[in-house]
Amino acid sequence: MRVGILGTGGMADALGTRWRRAGHEVVTGGRSGGLREAAEAGTDAVLLAVPYEAVVELVGGLEEALRGRVLIDCTNPVGPDFGLLTAGGPAAAERVAAAAPTAHVVKAFNLCHVDVWRLNPPVFDGRPLAVPLCGDDEAALSVVRRLVRDLGCEPLNAGGLDRAGLLEATAALLIRLWLGEGADAQAIAPPLAYAAGRYT
Repeated sequence: MRVGILGTGGMADALGTRWRRAGHEVVTGGRSGGLREAAEAGTDAVLLAVPYEAVVELVGGLEEALRGRVLIDCTNPVGPDFGLLTAGGPAAAERVAAAAPTAHVVKAFNLCHVDVWRLNPPVFDGRPLAVPLCGDDEAALSVVRRLVRDLGCEPLNAGGLDRAGLLEATAALLIRLWLGEGADAQAIAPPLAYAAGRYT
């Protein structure tokens, strides 16, 4: 696949490197140049990997280049004291979709630190990392599922784009537990049999 990446930071490097190794053609652009070229090159998918504060203006300026593109939003609108910068309003992914209304936005890859995406593959205690996806376009979701699997991960259906805010809030909570409390955030979720009330 042809993947464009908007941004040159850690997430862009980690995911871009892994996708290149999986055989995809990846073009990256940053603030110093190449953003439009990366958007145009990403005929199969475009990863939005810039700080949240820059996303709406950036995407709005590239609206035509992003027309019809699968636009993957991995940003987290997390501010001081691990609070949501979008509290009380649309989710970051919904704001991205509003700025690029002809793109097919999928929320993904926002729950893990960049170092996790450098693992090849991200497997913990024998279990591949699961990646929740939120989006409204089935064809776009199918593309992102393939990119998830190419990292050695398992995609999970987390609902439509109207549920992306839940993923973003989950990221804010996990970051606070990990960084603010030094806690093992995995400990808050029981195994499925217990969580679903089926254990006897």
